Amino acid sequence: MKPMHNPRRVLAALVCWLLPAFSISVHAQGAPSLTERVAQLEAAGRQGGGINAGDNAWVLASAALVLMMTAPGLILFYGGLVRRKNVLGTMMHSLVLMAVVSVLWMVFGYSMAFGDGNAYCGNPMQYFMLAGVGAAPNPAYAPTIPQQSFMLFQMMFAIITPALISGAIAERMRFKAYLLFMVLWVTVIYFPLCHIVWGKGGLMNWSGGGRFPVLDFAGGTVVHVSSGVSALICALVLGKRIGFPAEPMPPHNVVLSLIGAGLLWVGWFGFNAGSALNSGGLASSAFAATHFSAAGAALSWGTVEWLLKGRPSVLGIVSGMVAGLATITPASGFVTVPAALIIGLTGGVVCYFAVSKLKQLLGYDDSLDVFGVHGVGSATGLLLVGVFASAEVNPAIANTFTSGGKTVSLAGGLAQAGHQLGGVVFTVVLAGAGTFILLKLVGALTALRVTPEEEDSGLDLTQHGERAYND
Repeated sequence: MKPMHNPRRVLAALVCWLLPAFSISVHAQGAPSLTERVAQLEAAGRQGGGINAGDNAWVLASAALVLMMTAPGLILFYGGLVRRKNVLGTMMHSLVLMAVVSVLWMVFGYSMAFGDGNAYCGNPMQYFMLAGVGAAPNPAYAPTIPQQSFMLFQMMFAIITPALISGAIAERMRFKAYLLFMVLWVTVIYFPLCHIVWGKGGLMNWSGGGRFPVLDFAGGTVVHVSSGVSALICALVLGKRIGFPAEPMPPHNVVLSLIGAGLLWVGWFGFNAGSALNSGGLASSAFAATHFSAAGAALSWGTVEWLLKGRPSVLGIVSGMVAGLATITPASGFVTVPAALIIGLTGGVVCYFAVSKLKQLLGYDDSLDVFGVHGVGSATGLLLVGVFASAEVNPAIANTFTSGGKTVSLAGGLAQAGHQLGGVVFTVVLAGAGTFILLKLVGALTALRVTPEEEDSGLDLTQHGERAYND
């Protein structure tokens, strides 16, 4: 006689019958509610010491994205814009800084930038050789991630900033002089400026006890204005390339530059959105602002070029995109998306005329237009922050800064526009005067520029004994 039911079906039916009663019984005995279980899951994402695993993952990923901006992003972008005989020499300028600046940052740079100190510089011995920089967070900067993660993220900014300057001196500066100058530049200018703007107690740190509040979310002053102005001084001190501007010096490979520019655009999301130092809404807002500003600047640069020259160029669209990214950098964490688009549209037009007209008017040879794109672009963005900064985007600007015992809002207005202008002027003076002095010092120790014969042969062979192409 066959059994009336399959044993497995009987067992399944029994479980289904008992499970609701079991669930009711357990809940009655104090089992966590749905809300409590969600809270437990969120807590599981947190590690000991207040560290949030999601925030830490985002900041580490952003650090990698920022490093990608230097290699291969900037390396390809700059490498494609120079002549064939200087490709490797130009790429080497960025590549070597990944090693040199990393070591300086570990030894004393991080401590100078983010150690306790005065309004202008941190104590270089506080975190000497990264002593005490480990898994525990530093509440003064990023309370939900390890201080080591914060240190790594900021290190990537220190690497790419001097690498930007190299575009202005491409094809004519001796490698020995370049190395010495860059070591001095990051030590004397970048590390202190980083502390001034972002360090605890820094002069212009609006959220960390500074006295002169300048809104700079991801490096308008620290990265782009400083490098852009320094690039201009380098170009003026070194002088023009042989044959400039009478001799045409077109890019040898625009395709390489396009690939590099694409990597810069992607990496810039880590640069700006990562500066939120958490994976919350502010990171999303900065991400969106970054993208739409780049899009706006690419369109406005291309449109102006089309109107004035009769056709839009690929290199023009790419240059506009980079200009939009540089322009939105200081504003990315403070403005709405429509404001970001306006900033990008403005930056594209302003930078186009800086590169095409101002450069011609003043007669300087900034090989890859670092000043016109990064310096002028980010200065424009810094000034526009004073107009468009919104407490709805970043509530902290409405209730963090105090003066005379009173809370002062830093939202867009005449007062904040004045602070932003002051920040730009301060950075221009510091970077400009500092760069001039450092170049004169380096020039007293070794020749700054290659000989005419070496320049004619190209830096690849004369400085590194290599060729980029064998054909």
